[in-house]
Amino acid sequence: MIDLKTSTSLLFYARLAGVLYLFIIACGIYSEVFVRSELIVDGDAAATVANILASKARFLTAFVADSVMLLSDVAIAVVLYVLLKPVHRILALSAAVFRLVQASILGLNLLHYYAVSLLLDSRVHTNAFDSEEVNDLVMLLLEMHSYGYDLGLLFFALSCFILGYLVIKADYFPSVLGYGLLAAAFVYFIGSYTRFLFPELLPWIEPLYIIAFITELSFCLWLLIRGIKH
Repeated sequence: MIDLKTSTSLLFYARLAGVLYLFIIACGIYSEVFVRSELIVDGDAAATVANILASKARFLTAFVADSVMLLSDVAIAVVLYVLLKPVHRILALSAAVFRLVQASILGLNLLHYYAVSLLLDSRVHTNAFDSEEVNDLVMLLLEMHSYGYDLGLLFFALSCFILGYLVIKADYFPSVLGYGLLAAAFVYFIGSYTRFLFPELLPWIEPLYIIAFITELSFCLWLLIRGIKH
């Protein structure tokens, strides 16, 4: 059992983690669902470039949202470490490190995304290529951004796996959340390697991401509303 002072401290960090998680989920959904999925047309470079040029400000809001998501990811790595350190200090630190590595990869990966804006806005760059070459380079950069995201998710998968184990072992969280995080870890791990090694199978794997979404949203809402079990 945890004493009152420890319980109050854990409750504060749990609520803080919930707020940060909400930022991460909201920013991630906005960037991927409300910007990139509407502007990027698979297999059609000309249409994609036309969409981006017609909505340049909107395209860049996804960059801002992603950067806020990553800043929140760094912060939540520290908060979750403090929150789960009483369960197992080394494992909590390992989960935080894997999450920070993921944030570092995704942070650098954002340069691929921003490079699209530079390529389309700079006369110096566009004068060096014809329009078809520019279109192809834009698609390559966006593809690299997509692959970079999945590379980061490999480290996030390991973080989720350790986090799930710690949540199961903690007596101030429901075990079902921990098992959900373990399932999410497998989804991220399998999904990322599928993109790199068997991209033709990706359409069969993508529906599984709903498991990860439901799990992370549930964990976020538990942290926000309940915090910890008293």
